[in-house]
Amino acid sequence: MKLMADGGSSMEKEAGISMKLTEEGGSEEEEEEPALAVNLLEHHGGSCSEEANGGLGGWASAGSSTLSVHHDHAPPPLSATAEDVPCAHKRKPSGRYVLAAHRADDKDGLCREISRAPQPKVTYRVAGWVRLEGCPGADGGHPVHVEVRTQDGARVGGGVLVAEPGRWAEIKGAFRVDEHPRHAEVYVHGPPAGVDIKVMDMRVCAVDKIARLRHLRKKTDKVRKRDVVLKFSRPSEDGADAAEAVNGASIRVVQVENSFPIGACISKSSIQNPAFVDFFTKHFDWAVLENELKWYYTEPVQGQVSYADADELIAFCDRLKKPVRGHCIFWAVENSVQPWVRALNTEQLRAAVESRIRGLVSRYSGRFPQYEVNNEMLHGAFFRQRLGDDIDAHMFRETAAIDPAPALFVNDYNVESANDPNATPEKYVALITDLQRRGAAVGGIGVQGHVTYPVGDVICDALDKLAATELPVWITELDVSAADEAVRADDLEVVLREAFAHPAVEGIMLWGFMQGHMWRSHGQLLNADGTVSQAGNRFMGLRQEWTSHARGKVDANGHFKFRGFHGKYVVELAAGAGGKQVRRAFDVHKGDEPLVVDMNL
Repeated sequence: MKLMADGGSSMEKEAGISMKLTEEGGSEEEEEEPALAVNLLEHHGGSCSEEANGGLGGWASAGSSTLSVHHDHAPPPLSATAEDVPCAHKRKPSGRYVLAAHRADDKDGLCREISRAPQPKVTYRVAGWVRLEGCPGADGGHPVHVEVRTQDGARVGGGVLVAEPGRWAEIKGAFRVDEHPRHAEVYVHGPPAGVDIKVMDMRVCAVDKIARLRHLRKKTDKVRKRDVVLKFSRPSEDGADAAEAVNGASIRVVQVENSFPIGACISKSSIQNPAFVDFFTKHFDWAVLENELKWYYTEPVQGQVSYADADELIAFCDRLKKPVRGHCIFWAVENSVQPWVRALNTEQLRAAVESRIRGLVSRYSGRFPQYEVNNEMLHGAFFRQRLGDDIDAHMFRETAAIDPAPALFVNDYNVESANDPNATPEKYVALITDLQRRGAAVGGIGVQGHVTYPVGDVICDALDKLAATELPVWITELDVSAADEAVRADDLEVVLREAFAHPAVEGIMLWGFMQGHMWRSHGQLLNADGTVSQAGNRFMGLRQEWTSHARGKVDANGHFKFRGFHGKYVVELAAGAGGKQVRRAFDVHKGDEPLVVDMNL
């Protein structure tokens, strides 16, 4: 984002905007604070008695299953992300678990009443340990669902895990209610009939937003900022270095561009709206075409290919000097493939795929810094089912052969949300590994980010697992949906902060930002009348917070020190009475050691 200095210091104003929270731990506009450290599964008098309900501590059979209580003398260790959750949640596993055996169906399992009613519009974190037994030879494990249901049986949230038999695994999820429920319960199920489920230490707690915010500020400071020393010198009349020539001079440092790009999708219709164009121009660095580059758009009828709309949008971005991501060459989900392509036989389809790659990639060779090659391969296999297991890697190989410059991305949804058994981080990593084994030059991981009631440590846990590939991660299609403006603003901030603080994430793209020009409702930063929503103000406030400006005086050694975000800077120096103002540009890159910049005058 290109920024002009306003004379203020964003470091001095640190995050007073955030979630309407104060550093003292209060919330300025909430009527009632949830009890953050309280497990809602426990009774008001404390923990459920182990003798209650036959020693089951409140758990009951759901469907056809038999429950019993046991103790594992070798419980699982704390998870690697334990440091990312509030202290109240950092409990060593107790070893005590409830076993659900003799299950006759995948819907059979166990349930437990949430004895303390969850508060409306508060995000709750669900977490515990599960283990499966009695499923020898299960390839890749079985899904385990933890669902939160209200009085009418409606699912309001939860999480899912693909568990390997014989090993404890931590399951995480989230939920939120819009009204006070008369009844709510946690329900665990999922594996096929005959597989036993063990559940240990299930907890339901309100998310501690303040504790998470403080943690992320520290993490962001480490990941995105660097100490800088500006070293000024000026040759004196006798040729010696004379630092005293600038000693005490007034200095102003302005960050004009952050090295972490944040962009948004655009469309042919959206750029006709002046309010859209104004907000996009001022607040976003990159662009991606929402639909205009997709195959079904450029060739809706076989042989009738047109890139006119894509060219118009790319020219628009060129005028604004904003890079464009290539989205997307193919789309793996069958119902997103145009009918004429679905009607082709095997050889015709193979020829059409080759023609699409050559036509698109050669036309825009060197134009896009990134491509999404085959969108949503975790959720679709149209080309693989028709053309064989190697076709996805072939698309990567052929794209790279025609245009070796762009980073070639995979891209999928729900990976960050722990709510989709088809899109776990482990399955995503396995997909990437298989592509690489087949010679695909995978250059990045796209995490779409179509989120609902996000929880920070759940997102972080997914990003940590993807980071093990050592590939850059981008949030490629971020949107949050909430009719309540304050909730929407909070949700957006959760995802933005988690992504910005994570060292593997190198950019964020929003999937729209203006009402009437978005795929998802109740997600706008900009209302249809051009006014800025609470989410929009939160977004702009975060961009300001993540921009470093500094003022002061050059010290006796000719130095000026500050700590700033990575990016491009301009320094202005007034060199004493009657002296001319000096203006210099410099870059701050990533690095652990202080950056010393020689500002030779």
